Amino acid sequence: MASYLSANTGPDLTKGVSLQDFGDQPLLRGHVADEPVILVHVGDEIMAVGASCTHYGAPLEEGLVAGETIRCPWHHACFSLRDGEALGAPAFDSLPCWQVERDGGRIIVRNKITPEPLSPSPAVTPDPPVNIVIIGGGAAGFSCAEMLRRRGYQGQITQLSDDADAPCDRPNLSKDYLAGNAPEEWIPLKPGSFYTKNHIDLHLRTKVTSIDTVAHTVLTSDGQVFPFDRLLLATGAEPVRPPIPGADQNHVFTLRTLADSRAIIQQAKHAKSAVVLGSGFIGLEAAAALRARGLDVHVISLDQEPLEKILGTKLGVFIRNLHQQHGVQFHMGTSITRIDASKVVLNNGNELAAGLVILGVGVRPRVSLAEAAGITVDNGILVNEYLETSVPGIFAAGDAARWHDPGSGQKQRIEHWVLAERHGQIAAENMLGAHTAFCDVPFFWSAHYDISIRYVGHARSWDKLEIEGDLDMHDCLIRYQKEGRTIAVAAIGRDKQALEYRALMAQQPC
Repeated sequence: MASYLSANTGPDLTKGVSLQDFGDQPLLRGHVADEPVILVHVGDEIMAVGASCTHYGAPLEEGLVAGETIRCPWHHACFSLRDGEALGAPAFDSLPCWQVERDGGRIIVRNKITPEPLSPSPAVTPDPPVNIVIIGGGAAGFSCAEMLRRRGYQGQITQLSDDADAPCDRPNLSKDYLAGNAPEEWIPLKPGSFYTKNHIDLHLRTKVTSIDTVAHTVLTSDGQVFPFDRLLLATGAEPVRPPIPGADQNHVFTLRTLADSRAIIQQAKHAKSAVVLGSGFIGLEAAAALRARGLDVHVISLDQEPLEKILGTKLGVFIRNLHQQHGVQFHMGTSITRIDASKVVLNNGNELAAGLVILGVGVRPRVSLAEAAGITVDNGILVNEYLETSVPGIFAAGDAARWHDPGSGQKQRIEHWVLAERHGQIAAENMLGAHTAFCDVPFFWSAHYDISIRYVGHARSWDKLEIEGDLDMHDCLIRYQKEGRTIAVAAIGRDKQALEYRALMAQQPC
């Protein structure tokens, strides 16, 4: 994906700059030939890395420098300034690095370099696993496989997915891709050659039917048996399909996979109107995407305001008004009693034309495999601080895992994309003996037309909600407080402030 800013913004760093050019900031954007570069002042050193996040090309000079890392302002990817490594998802590709020299008071950037890693990879256990099996083809499963190879694991990696497509950028399925603003080649997390090059044995359209925790084997529906020394359950979640008469028709969809998004796009080409059941993030993002395609869109929800249970009433009203300004029609406090071939019937008796219906009323964790295998489940697959289940050697990550959240001090199961990816990364390192507790702070982003919301932390409920700034001007930070402590924030137009809060929350002990 192209960089957000032009390469030649700022000074030519090969000609040198001075410390005075930094002003009161720790970093300075410039360029080397046609490549954007940022200089970062850390202690007595100046380091030079690529200026664009390798995830979506965000301008890193608007991010946050923390120690020897820099964090992306858009989606909170974290990079090492020392060697450019993508330390935290959603970025997986490292930043390029350049040689920096001092000539008197001048700071000059020379050649691009491939630095040695700052520290060795986590030590592999004295008895390294020979076979690692990953069940699931989503965020957690992919990031686990990728991190295993990045950390030098040489054994067999088998990834079993019942999806028809390779791991993809799922957040985009309800955003730009569904709206027609992102080509499909942007959607896979990595091309097919990545799996071949890294010797990751990816099996698509493969349904796992059972796990034998004694024999350490996984059985699939086609009779294949896969042995494992370590196993990751990254089974994710599945959309809830409410028992509405007519919900099994061909123009009624849930939205979870690339195939789902493709099918909705095809139906949208022939439909004039769409009905979305549910006013959560998926429902609203899908509504915005379908408006971009020119459909009349109605949102049906039992709630009084969209997203009010997650973001509060004031922000819910703001979001509803924003969607209404773009032509979305809301029917709050209602539900669907029947879906016909070309319309839906609401519980208040009203009828709405509907050539396309999306059911976006939430998901449930896929825990049946774990439960049948005798692994402890309780609203998710229970894991300890190392993401290991009740059966040693078997880990769980992502939407299906219920883990200890240091911020709340409680077991949580949170359906966030970045969280799932970081679960997978920590699970991979712990499979190799790192013994690292998962202490990350939950984060998600949601796009609504030209407005993006960055949400940090997790608040099921709160005692007090504070709004700093002007919500109507799209410049504000909302703090969710409980017992005098900020447990979550939502930011609009204040990306760096959201990063700063995340850094503060991350300082809490595990």
